[in-house]
Amino acid sequence: MKLSHLSLISCLFLSSQALALSTDQDQPVYIDSDSQQLDMQSNKVTFLGDVKLKQGSININADKVIVTRDPKDGSIQEIEGYGNLATFSQLTDDGKTLYGEAKELYYVMVEDQLTMIDQAMLSQDDSVIRGTKIRYKISSQKLIADGKQKGDRVSTVLQPQTVQE
Repeated sequence: MKLSHLSLISCLFLSSQALALSTDQDQPVYIDSDSQQLDMQSNKVTFLGDVKLKQGSININADKVIVTRDPKDGSIQEIEGYGNLATFSQLTDDGKTLYGEAKELYYVMVEDQLTMIDQAMLSQDDSVIRGTKIRYKISSQKLIADGKQKGDRVSTVLQPQTVQE
């Protein structure tokens, strides 16, 4: 990725020094779907059909969601969402909304990292990043966006600070 893309991307979330809502990971996870399938050996639960997942201020909506749990303590390790398009939203400690969408979402809870693949978009306030793949470390606000192949571009729209306030 070109250095200019990195500098633009780094500015997107630096304008608001907001971290994801710190109490989210302490909240229970609620999931509604048309059906579910449990695989006890792999500790995975697959939810199908208009899936709505909520944990604190985190919301994931998708056609299919796979939740992987730790076999030792039952904690959630990863949430995968698939759809056309699957969406992710979360409030920050200062009340702003982080919103993402893609055909594939991977939220690794322990690392607090969201990876979006295929038609990926991440926005906060009116600033938007679009690319083939976006990796966002929510707690440290570090983001990497890539095109799929050489020549694919990452598109960024940054709003002036005065507009965001």
